[in-house]
Amino acid sequence: MGFIDRLESKIGRFAIRNLMLYLIIIYAFGFVVYSINPDYYILNLSLNFAAIFQGEVWRLVTFLCFPPSTNVALFLLYSFIYYSLGRSLESYWGAFRFNLYIFLGIFGEILAALIIYLAFGEIYLLTAGNLYMSMLLGIAITVPEARFMIYFIIPVKAKWLGIFYGVLLVIQAVISDWPGRIELVLSLLNFIVFFFFIRRPVSKTRSKMRKAEYVIKMKRGEMENKPAGYRHRCSVCGITDRDDPNMEFRYCSQCDGAHEYCMNHLYTHIHVHSDSKS
Repeated sequence: MGFIDRLESKIGRFAIRNLMLYLIIIYAFGFVVYSINPDYYILNLSLNFAAIFQGEVWRLVTFLCFPPSTNVALFLLYSFIYYSLGRSLESYWGAFRFNLYIFLGIFGEILAALIIYLAFGEIYLLTAGNLYMSMLLGIAITVPEARFMIYFIIPVKAKWLGIFYGVLLVIQAVISDWPGRIELVLSLLNFIVFFFFIRRPVSKTRSKMRKAEYVIKMKRGEMENKPAGYRHRCSVCGITDRDDPNMEFRYCSQCDGAHEYCMNHLYTHIHVHSDSKS
């Protein structure tokens, strides 16, 4: 059992379920505050270590509320995208690992602002923008074949979006000054830790159990679908392997029964249970 597994076994019960919902609520609060008085965020809520050292410790949390956009339509769009990414990662990793990913990202942002302030004497007002974009990198590594609909029209695989964003980060690192580079690297602390630790299988035993569950559900699903003339059918959108021969399908080990999903809905669907839906 690895370090992350041991840590989860000890404190995993304290993980915050549906963490992205609470982060979106914080975003909504920031949107309202910034819309009413843009200066209030800078003066009272931003990640300003000069003020933090004077006792305004709430800034270590309130800096997260800076909205991605002050336009209502764009704010709602960004919130939807971030929520979908977060829920997908939580569905795949579990609440504990997703909590760890997010809180490591927050810690990285705070550490970057602190180092920049101490080393260069600059007040670097960091926001949570890179934190949320790091979820895209997490998706790209975890489920590279998942598809996103750009402008709800153009299908692009997660791995290509991850590569594109990674190239932008490299360019940003080249053209930035040293404070900017420090912020860039530490803001991706969660992704760095994820790449080496969190994305590994939870345990060999759980991996074998999930594989066995998958085989059982696959056989059960094939028997149910055979009379209809197709082998695979998404339980959300209804697409089959006859509709799109290139589409990949998977059974979800967290759902009760033989529920199969296409790659567009495998990590975003609501898990089905015999007594209720969650």
